[in-house]
Amino acid sequence: MTENNYAVTAENLTRKFGSFTAVDKVSFAVKKGEVFGFLGANGAGKTTTIRMLCGLLQPTSGQATVAGYNVYTQYEQIKMNIGYMSQRFSLYEDLTVRENIEFYAGVYGLKRKQIKQKTEELLTYLKLWDQADMLTVSLPLGWKQRMALSTALLHDPDIIFLDEPTSGVDPDSRRNFWLLIYELADKGKTVFVTTHFMDEAEYCHRLSIMRDGKIVELDEPQRLKQKYHADTMQEVFLNVVNEGGSDK
Repeated sequence: MTENNYAVTAENLTRKFGSFTAVDKVSFAVKKGEVFGFLGANGAGKTTTIRMLCGLLQPTSGQATVAGYNVYTQYEQIKMNIGYMSQRFSLYEDLTVRENIEFYAGVYGLKRKQIKQKTEELLTYLKLWDQADMLTVSLPLGWKQRMALSTALLHDPDIIFLDEPTSGVDPDSRRNFWLLIYELADKGKTVFVTTHFMDEAEYCHRLSIMRDGKIVELDEPQRLKQKYHADTMQEVFLNVVNEGGSDK
């Protein structure tokens, strides 16, 4: 498979902070249209890796591309071709849902006609019409997360980074959110997602598990369960993180 078939590539990607190596020669590739899970315990190096891929942090060494752009020299192009949603809700709670969408559309440089069209499209797609003119602060967390996703999609990015998007959300909202993720993948979007919910890891096409700055497992969920003779990804994860996996 040629590099053109990949949305994200990383080869020996490394980030050091002084004498501490947060990410240690990580290599992987994410296919276009793939839902790729990025797992690991707190401190494993997930967030640092994502920050490098999003053009927010320069690697110490190694190579990486996102949407075909080099993380060292083309980080502005990367930012315009990705959507990012953090685990911590970061929109304006004193604005309505509609106002938040319109504001962020303006930030992304959309014209007035595009803003109106995109706002209507996203309110329909995310089923937020009934909440469109409600203050964001009054929404349940599940709805806030749907709204945060909408702002990450405004400029129609090819790749979406979701950092624990369902943290603190009730089970029904989590399931609905994952239906949206699959719809995005069906439309050709690449979804790069971190999660602490191992039942959600089962929904990924492939996933990696980080430990101590390294990727120690990378495969399809079913194959990982077979390898560890496990019934669930929770069992696989605990085995890899606590007892060690086969370093790659």
